[in-house]
Amino acid sequence: MDRRAAWILGLVFGGLFLCLFAFMALAWVAVQSGRGGNVMARAGGDRVGVVEVTGVIGDDKTTLRELREFAEDGRIRAIVVRIDSPGGSVGPSQEIFEAMRHLQKKKHVLASMGSIAASGGFYIAMGAEKVFANPGTLTGSIGVISEFPNVTGLLKWAGVDMRTITSGKLKDAGSPFREMTADERSYLQAMLDDVHGQFIAAVAESRKLSEDEVRKVADGRVFTGRKAKELKLVDELGGLQDAVREAGKLAGLKGEPRMEYPTKERPLFRAMFGDEAQTLVHALATRAAEVLAAPGPRLLMPAPGAGEP
Repeated sequence: MDRRAAWILGLVFGGLFLCLFAFMALAWVAVQSGRGGNVMARAGGDRVGVVEVTGVIGDDKTTLRELREFAEDGRIRAIVVRIDSPGGSVGPSQEIFEAMRHLQKKKHVLASMGSIAASGGFYIAMGAEKVFANPGTLTGSIGVISEFPNVTGLLKWAGVDMRTITSGKLKDAGSPFREMTADERSYLQAMLDDVHGQFIAAVAESRKLSEDEVRKVADGRVFTGRKAKELKLVDELGGLQDAVREAGKLAGLKGEPRMEYPTKERPLFRAMFGDEAQTLVHALATRAAEVLAAPGPRLLMPAPGAGEP
């Protein structure tokens, strides 16, 4: 083999090696983007962290993990919780609310309401030191709901006789296979009233209102963001960027604050296909959560009927 051929082979194999190295480097960056956010974006500089609560609230593990992640990150000087949810299960809503309140001891925590932050979504917002809503945001819905289907007519039509054995008279309260008794209705109503009272107390403490003032608007009604501000249920009218600017100001950041999302909000999927695809995924996930939502008391705004907004 002459020297010229050796040089050509060396250049070819050298180029292939460099391409392979570059591919592996890009793959590593993509993996790190999915696990720990964009590597380059995370380098240096104080910023405001944004945690998103989207869709029906059925599981709080992801949100709690993201709040802890930002709580332990020294570069995150303040946190904005962006809420776009009609509510959901009681327990997870309360846990996120408590986590936000606890986090206020270390960092500034604000809430930003998107298109809807009602019922459990509103409950979560009460964990923030300052709440922003758009003028047309649907919020409020301070109430508790629990639905019990009755399929006795269907069973009778199908010729099915359901027999249940329990060790206590209230063990199968709310069963869909028979009519609800007066004692059961009273028992379930008392349970919902208890949760409703907890909701009212949380709003009163957060908004520095008396419980009597909150009870006047705690009948499940939904308000626009503008009306909620009149009722002192939110602090300011504005979008996410307004909330981020205020968070940066409270944290002492100079200029326009830089935003950072938690690890799950930095996937290669979003980088490749954009926010529109991410919105579609969120919408599908929300619908699935509605279908698979667990039974029991919920801080959830009922879905509108046909022809309603």
